[in-house]
Amino acid sequence: MLIVVLASLRARWTGLLGSFTALALGVGLLAAMCVGLAATADAPVRAAERFAGAPVVVMGTDTLTVEVERGPTTARISQRLAHPQPVDIELLRGLRALGPLATDGGPDAVGVTADPEAVRAVVGDRAQVLTGDERRRADPRPERDAEALMTVISLLGTACGVTAFVAVFVVASTFAFAVALRRREFGLLRTAGATPRQLRVLVLTEAAAVGVIASAAGCALGAWGAPLLARLLVDGGIAPAWFTVGDHAWPFHAAFWTGLVVACAGAWTASRRAGRTGPAEALREADAESGGSPLGRRLLGGALLLAGAGLLVWTLATDPADLLKRKTYTTVPMVLITAVAVLSPVLVGPTARLMRLPGAAGLLIRANVRAARRRTAAVAAPVLVTVAMAGSLMGSAATVTAAKGAEARGQTSADLVVTGAELTAPGPIPGALVSASATTAVFVREDRTALVRSEARAVTDPAALATIARLPVVAGDLRDLDNRSIVVNEEWAEHRVGAAVDVWLGDGRPVTLRIAAVLAAGTGGNGAYVTAANVPAAQLDRLDVRLAGGADRSAVTAALRATGGEVRTADAWAAATHPRTGPQIRLGLLVVLGIALVYTAIALAGTLVMAGSARAGELRALRLTGATRAQIVAVAAGESLLAVGIGVLLGAAVTAVNLACLLAALAALSAPVTADLPWTVLGASVAGCALIAVAAGIAPVLTGRRAVR
Repeated sequence: MLIVVLASLRARWTGLLGSFTALALGVGLLAAMCVGLAATADAPVRAAERFAGAPVVVMGTDTLTVEVERGPTTARISQRLAHPQPVDIELLRGLRALGPLATDGGPDAVGVTADPEAVRAVVGDRAQVLTGDERRRADPRPERDAEALMTVISLLGTACGVTAFVAVFVVASTFAFAVALRRREFGLLRTAGATPRQLRVLVLTEAAAVGVIASAAGCALGAWGAPLLARLLVDGGIAPAWFTVGDHAWPFHAAFWTGLVVACAGAWTASRRAGRTGPAEALREADAESGGSPLGRRLLGGALLLAGAGLLVWTLATDPADLLKRKTYTTVPMVLITAVAVLSPVLVGPTARLMRLPGAAGLLIRANVRAARRRTAAVAAPVLVTVAMAGSLMGSAATVTAAKGAEARGQTSADLVVTGAELTAPGPIPGALVSASATTAVFVREDRTALVRSEARAVTDPAALATIARLPVVAGDLRDLDNRSIVVNEEWAEHRVGAAVDVWLGDGRPVTLRIAAVLAAGTGGNGAYVTAANVPAAQLDRLDVRLAGGADRSAVTAALRATGGEVRTADAWAAATHPRTGPQIRLGLLVVLGIALVYTAIALAGTLVMAGSARAGELRALRLTGATRAQIVAVAAGESLLAVGIGVLLGAAVTAVNLACLLAALAALSAPVTADLPWTVLGASVAGCALIAVAAGIAPVLTGRRAVR
């Protein structure tokens, strides 16, 4: 058997080149990304910034800790407060007696130059005493590094999943097509006495040999590419500036064995098909395809199709907001893509009938495409994956972002919006109505099992808010908001107007407030509203201004600039704070799409080169019927383009289903319904697939001169 495998590898190396390249690239990408994931665990300890010169920092309470039920027991969970509690004046007097104090204007923390134990003795349980690296907790946004690393982990994790998905897909389709082309060889081996088990072992051994060599090459590629990936993430603003790769060994072990498993898994179905080949059947089918798609393939494709569609419908019915989350619209489409790809041999014929081509050449092209279902499906499937991923992933991201921007703009009737981290409240401005608000948060314990944080705004004048804001109120009235009430949204467990809810405010104080109004859930930006009197620590950061008829716009603008903020029109503010798609998200999606496009190129080139090498007899027959060399080249190019067109149509159908469910989710959440497709990216992907397919399709014709002269 080993001799047969070695001889087969030497004779079939061109047919296995596509699988080898796909595996080597996949293992290289996995290794590089796993090295990046390993680096996220090696974040350097950053020095304290705010009180770098003080050995001890005393900080007020910055977390809210409550008890929740965990089955028969209770547990304590914590959430970071929006406004850390200040260090009280009496405690400051005691600390001043120990040594010099360092303050920066913020009341929540103070640096102390004194012995830590002496500081702890004075502080007791009235505040927190931080030393060493813990002093970073008093820095502005100490969680920024953790947030940046979570973005890196999310991107690399998604890219790893896409790489494994597409690699298995490409390897499986390549081996399946290779087995279909080797029916005569397998038939002869069966005639010579080979058993079905031996044919399965032959195919799997070939796959294992390719997997070992490709995985080793991929690990070397990953070691070279990991530093480049880290630099790309830093330059793209995804990873913090200090991010760099380490010298971990486990990513290469994981990538190598994953590559080997992918190779064997991708060849498993093809090996079973090879084992079912009979001598007479193989000789009879050696030159033409006949029969329908295997029942198992149809059942698997149908099950995946029902699962993908059912998952979308179920999520839409039970939790439409989940469809707007990146992890959902990145992973759920994979099920539908896989389903349509598995069913592609069945869908080739009906889809080809929809595409009319003129003339005798067009008739011949359509007939060849429909007759060679496996070859056409092997070309169309990777195109389907690329188009569906480009449309579903980038289209969903752009649609959600556009909906959020439209929602934000539609929720204010202001003419001007003033923003800034240190705004001062303006006095009365002639000709202008001003609604001032600050960013804060409220916390609620739901069903005694979870502590939920809800972003909120603290408003100075509820009457001005009710006049200027156009919030999606579904119950109650914004004008009823006062110091003893709260405005919530439909995502809250308790959202009945008039009901009392126990909440913790942004500074940790527990209060009981009455629900004055309820907002639609929207895209997730409709938080709670309380009065500024309930959250005195919240810093004013936004002014919504409506101009009265005949007001002097320039005078109002000048008065608003005196508040220390940036004055913009409402449209300019919405565009700046809710851009189309963030550069980091766009870069991440382009990386994922780039992986799919590279694999598509490999699959197209490998499939068409293998198919071309087996079409010498067909090409000679065309030449004998009077076709010129140019006509044969045109037919080959037309077949490639038609197969690509079929893949585009199937990918567009998957995209349409995903975006339709996403738009339905936006409608269910009372959010703006607007589709935003990445036409430039889609066009570039389709053009790239078409160029690769045509080049690979006509290459055997142009190089095989004896077959067509």
